[in-house]
Amino acid sequence: GIVMPHIAAVCTVDQIATADNTPTVVNWNSLTSGSGWTLNAPGSATASVPGIYTIRYSLQFVNSANAIHYVSTWLRVNGSDVANSATQFSIKARKSSSPGEESYLSGYSEATFEVDEGDEVELYWATDQAGDPSVPTDGVYLWHDDAITSPYARPVVPSAIGSITFVSASV
Repeated sequence: GIVMPHIAAVCTVDQIATADNTPTVVNWNSLTSGSGWTLNAPGSATASVPGIYTIRYSLQFVNSANAIHYVSTWLRVNGSDVANSATQFSIKARKSSSPGEESYLSGYSEATFEVDEGDEVELYWATDQAGDPSVPTDGVYLWHDDAITSPYARPVVPSAIGSITFVSASV
């Protein structure tokens, strides 16, 4: 069979924004598949095959605050923002101040972009109110959940799932 350049990765821990309204790189801690790309710790991938690619990603947002909050995501190549790659999400306010009443949103997006050999690709996010469940500070963060066996079996819910797939040679 033909093996096309691609990479797929996940992050299996919570991710906290650096601060309110501050670009924060999405981290990836587990490579699930890859050829023609190198996953760099903590949040970038380097292309070894030039071409046109599509990135697809799903980020598991949680809002632990009593107000609606907003998140933007976008792509950077070699530290520069990729034009027309941003997506805006609004995450509803939590239902109540009781534990477990947070609002969840699985934010999906994709973008097509071009890279040269050696280019470094990163996915960024920013929110108007950064939350941190370990402090606790109410706001938005990327949430994960461990696998469960009861009341039904389910695998891990990653805070981030992403893939970059080859579309075409550069024109």
